[in-house]
Amino acid sequence: MLVGLAVAVLAADLLTKQWALSALTDRAPVRVLGGAVYFSLTRNSGAAWSIGSDHTWVFPLITLGVVGWICWMAVRLRSVPWAVSLGLVLGGALGNLVDRIFRAPGHFVGHVVDMVSLFDPYGQVWPVFNLADSALVSGVTLAVLLELTGRQRDGGRAGADRPTAGAEPTPEPADGTTTEPRGRS
Repeated sequence: MLVGLAVAVLAADLLTKQWALSALTDRAPVRVLGGAVYFSLTRNSGAAWSIGSDHTWVFPLITLGVVGWICWMAVRLRSVPWAVSLGLVLGGALGNLVDRIFRAPGHFVGHVVDMVSLFDPYGQVWPVFNLADSALVSGVTLAVLLELTGRQRDGGRAGADRPTAGAEPTPEPADGTTTEPRGRS
């Protein structure tokens, strides 16, 4: 599930970026939903609000670390919700990594193609973003919720195997017999 979702997010991200480049280049922003959303082509060398735009080369390195960690986690993963979360993060990270590696101005310093702006055509209210960014934010939000609710990556729940607070464990008899209650005969 993790790999399938990551591939789907990556493919959808690449397709939407290609659409934006062909439909929005040299065009005024397109107003949608009464101005709640605008399609406005931008190229971002940094993170949200162009933070770190002077250090573009750092983002691919961080992304490669995240991708490596997700791949390491994937072989230990036994939870569908965690697979969804990490699949979204992996697909989004790879989508923006492709831009960083292969787009202008050069390898590992490429600018990310963004095209969705909320409430303003030029990202004055919220940073202009793309599908990869949406997948990353959704995946990270789901991961935080899974952590807060005690869902573990192995499919269990944190604290599920712990005794009730204040309860003392029953000691095992020295002769090896069990203390299980017996049914009536």
